[in-house]
Amino acid sequence: MEGMSSRHAPVRKAEAKGERVARSDQFEWLARAGLVARGVVYGVVGLLAVKLALGDGGKTTDQQGALQTIAKQPFGKLLLILVAIGLFGYALWRLVRAAIGHGPEASDDTKERVAGVVSGLAYAALCVTAIKILAGSGGGGASSNPGKTTGGVLDWPGGVVLVGLAGVIIAGVGLEQGYKGIKRHFLEKSKTEQMGPGMRKAFTGVGVFGHLARMVVFLLIGWFLIKAAIDYDPDNAVGLDGALATLGQSSYGPFVLGVVALGLIGFALYSVLDGRYRKV
Repeated sequence: MEGMSSRHAPVRKAEAKGERVARSDQFEWLARAGLVARGVVYGVVGLLAVKLALGDGGKTTDQQGALQTIAKQPFGKLLLILVAIGLFGYALWRLVRAAIGHGPEASDDTKERVAGVVSGLAYAALCVTAIKILAGSGGGGASSNPGKTTGGVLDWPGGVVLVGLAGVIIAGVGLEQGYKGIKRHFLEKSKTEQMGPGMRKAFTGVGVFGHLARMVVFLLIGWFLIKAAIDYDPDNAVGLDGALATLGQSSYGPFVLGVVALGLIGFALYSVLDGRYRKV
């Protein structure tokens, strides 16, 4: 029994440390800063896509491209430092919540904890990209080239299944985003009791619009991954920028792209407001 107790001691110490971190004021500050940083990134992606839809010199880009765009603005280095801190905070918040199952104000079920790991790792990678840009080493790589990444996985034993499964999962995430938006389940994670009637109406509106826009984007990314697996063609795989470009090339392309881009801006506004009202 003593042996088992000693083996479990490191786990208990890690859990206790996670509890202390999760209940600290600094952790809450980082979590809220992270939500705002997520909003800034989505806002840049959406604004560039809106400019493209209007024929005003914009372009489709992904989160990494958004960080590079921020770096090119006046005081861009300072802005990117702040965004990087926020991205670090968001990643830490999601990973700690996934590890211990709750924060100081809310708890997560198993599905939310798994999603927290995926989201936390993705935003940690985005934070690393921001640091690389600040260090002058660009920030591009395999993660910014979905075709190259998918091609590598397709060559693995069982790679076709893995790529297809990834596509199904991402499409499923898209459907979940749409469901959360339509059913307004995202309100359950926020302190709506602290909002006035006007703020709640605005928060709900941008939240619904934003989640539906994310649904469209995730469904497209998932579909093209599934197509890449079926055709054994990594060039079919697209990221966020490719999904937006596909919308722009469809029937009524500028209109469709513009609506989805505005939805991403809506999600950006929702994220910023969520930084104030989220139950962390």
